Amino acid sequence: MTKSSKRELATKAAYNRRPSVQKKRVANNKARREAIRDGRVTKGDGKDVHHKKPLDKGGSTKKSNTKVVSQKTNRGWRKKNPEMYTKRGKK
Repeated sequence: MTKSSKRELATKAAYNRRPSVQKKRVANNKARREAIRDGRVTKGDGKDVHHKKPLDKGGSTKKSNTKVVSQKTNRGWRKKNPEMYTKRGKK
């Protein structure tokens, strides 16, 4: 694993301090905790809780809007749907 430069670390830290990013992280963590409580996922199982309608597109953290998928599937969907996002953020 390569080391991150001081500039990269500062950029990541600034990004993670954004209120919108923190709000999304809180919502994702809440959905994960609920899935663990329901027995749909376990810690270290290589699964993600996927939001059918993305949170930043108005989706909720309700059980009806989530499903369990592999990390590869959940984290690679943007490559398959580039039209949903631009370099400036949401369309």
